[in-house]
Amino acid sequence: ARAILANPRILILDEATSSVDTRTEMLIQQALATLLAGRTSFVIAHRLSTVRNADQVLVIDDGRIVERGTHRELLLAEGLYAQLHRRQFRDTPAAAAV
Repeated sequence: ARAILANPRILILDEATSSVDTRTEMLIQQALATLLAGRTSFVIAHRLSTVRNADQVLVIDDGRIVERGTHRELLLAEGLYAQLHRRQFRDTPAAAAV
């Protein structure tokens, strides 16, 4: 919260929603969408729902960038991101939506 009050041009969020339930995560993401507008932000996350609306997603495996693209591009590429997405959302009806 203090970082946002300082009005930085670049903001790094490391697992900002990792310890909250999915409902709270959704509320935080809605608030962040407004707060991050006009800034460069790096969002580090294991929950793919956190990066779904990112301009670019970098998929890192074993310390190396193995994929890069939008959420939609990465799902269509059927690579590691798509595999992780299927695992995280297998019980969710909206998981099939690209």
